[in-house]
Amino acid sequence: MPEVSDIAPDFTLPRDGGGEVTLSEQRGRAVVLFFYPRDDTPGCTKESIGFSEQLQAFADAGANVFGISRDTVAKHDKFVAKHGLTTPLLSDEGQSVCEDYGVWIEKNMYGRKSMGIERSTFLIDADGKIARVWRKVKVPGHVDEVLEAARAL
Repeated sequence: MPEVSDIAPDFTLPRDGGGEVTLSEQRGRAVVLFFYPRDDTPGCTKESIGFSEQLQAFADAGANVFGISRDTVAKHDKFVAKHGLTTPLLSDEGQSVCEDYGVWIEKNMYGRKSMGIERSTFLIDADGKIARVWRKVKVPGHVDEVLEAARAL
């Protein structure tokens, strides 16, 4: 599980709309990675819309933003089209990146245990080091808090 000041684990993942994103190719700019459980669920939709609405503000702060879930690229494409999202969404179907970042965890809902993504956000500086980590994210106010931290880098 990476912590603040660690080099962020590198990856290459497919994205909505086609193509791939490699984290190490983002060096020179800050990167926000927000991990979310599933496309088109209430919290995930609000979070994705929030990052999309502030995407230009993140760009102005020198940060690229990417959402990551285990959903397929096809599901991401539908999610993006349905909600007019502008934030690139990456598909980690094999959950290896989720595991590398320590967000693939056992969850307990109503007494039923299952594995899933813990809503988490990582702010990575321009040198590829983790600057901030938010775990067990509550969506209200989260995007603004991450933006403020990105501006402070």
